[in-house]
Amino acid sequence: MPVHPHCQAVLDAAAAGGTAFDTRDPIEARARYEAGTAAFAPPTPALDHVVEDMLDGPAGPLPIRVYRPRTDTVGALPVTVFFHGGGWVFGSIASHDHMARQLAHGSGSLVISVDYRLAPEHPFPAAYDDCLAATRHSLGHAGDLGGDPTRLGVAGDSAGGNLAAAVCLGLRDAGGPQPVFQLLIYPAVDLACESPSHTELGEGYLLTAQGIDSCVSAYLGADRAAVGDWRASPLKAPSLASLPPALVQTAEFDPLKDEGRAYAEALERAGVAVTHTPYAGMIHGFARMGAPVNTAGAALDEGAAALKRAFNT
Repeated sequence: MPVHPHCQAVLDAAAAGGTAFDTRDPIEARARYEAGTAAFAPPTPALDHVVEDMLDGPAGPLPIRVYRPRTDTVGALPVTVFFHGGGWVFGSIASHDHMARQLAHGSGSLVISVDYRLAPEHPFPAAYDDCLAATRHSLGHAGDLGGDPTRLGVAGDSAGGNLAAAVCLGLRDAGGPQPVFQLLIYPAVDLACESPSHTELGEGYLLTAQGIDSCVSAYLGADRAAVGDWRASPLKAPSLASLPPALVQTAEFDPLKDEGRAYAEALERAGVAVTHTPYAGMIHGFARMGAPVNTAGAALDEGAAALKRAFNT
């Protein structure tokens, strides 16, 4: 099908005003990305409370934002650790606040959104290390926040989906407690960027081949030496066996769609329970575009429902 009219309106606005992917200056990119937050944020459900906190990260205090839904549940709530997108270079807990709120409300879980370190100031594996540390902390100390660490999932969009997938691999390899589910929203899982959709959809659909190259170079360094490291490219892991069940969402007009589909297929071949939902007519980032793109709500509702089922299994 053609690009959905709601997404086309976003593309038209981006063509007129520029996007975060149009610049290699990380400061300008961050400003452009955050500026879109108000335009993209839909009305959000009321929650019990939202608080700022810190946990001990590998390089010092790591900011988090904790969302507690309104619920009749007595006792500890399940937990979702959420990693925002933004190409490892931009994005924040603020830019994805509305997504975290919707996931908390829909899943009935305590959502812990992680403000991990960004590149190029903090290149790979800083973001991965922060997200792994935050998940380990949550698995060990979620009870301090009213959460149940035995019912913990991870979620993320784009670069955040990359980090969620990599964290699951790292925790599996380390042994010990693991998440019960992974929600991967149009994830970047192969930073070699060689799948056909990178070429076929590399221009004209918001996320461009040039923008991807800029973000990957900032994250990995210009020589791309870490492109084969599964912490950067989860699809390149030697094995995907024994990972948590997953929902992988992709968008029809997204350069990352082929690798997202390939990851879902690889999970299935490895014996992991996985659902792949391709969203027709959508572009990269659509799940964050709740105000102008009504399908965003459907994608987040699907993700929240999948988390809730996993928590109640």
